[in-house]
Amino acid sequence: MPEGEVARLLTEAELESLEKEIERWLDLSLKENPLFASFERDSDEPVGESRWFIRVLGEEKDTFTLRFMLRQRMLHYETYVMPAPDENKELFFENLLIRNRKIVGATFCLGEENAVFLLGAIPASTVEPNELDRILGTLWMTVEQNFKSLLKIGFASKFVEIKKENK
Repeated sequence: MPEGEVARLLTEAELESLEKEIERWLDLSLKENPLFASFERDSDEPVGESRWFIRVLGEEKDTFTLRFMLRQRMLHYETYVMPAPDENKELFFENLLIRNRKIVGATFCLGEENAVFLLGAIPASTVEPNELDRILGTLWMTVEQNFKSLLKIGFASKFVEIKKENK
């Protein structure tokens, strides 16, 4: 979408169709994608928004939940990465900013209680299975590639304690 252009407002019928397409993709992914553990539709959705919680399996981070939020113009997506760092905060946040330059389609940001999230959005009119696969892949790879190294910066003393305990 060109810069400054606003995503088109979808009709009620288009939104319903898109919800069904997302549900089909989720059902198929649950059957065929070993990263998928489960998904559920949010029973507490606000008016004008459809939400899904997708539980995925990781390697560096055992499991995490992706959240998809479909609104009339955009599909927003996010995942909680970790709590706010306990130490080395300046280095930690500098690392997040540097890492943001390497990610396409998502961004590290701070959320509630300064916790670290990864989020993004695409125009609702562009949602289709290949794009949903790309979003899943981007979020999964970004968490997997960054989780442990960010933990070691923001919670360094805990890693020292673990090493001492294992000796």
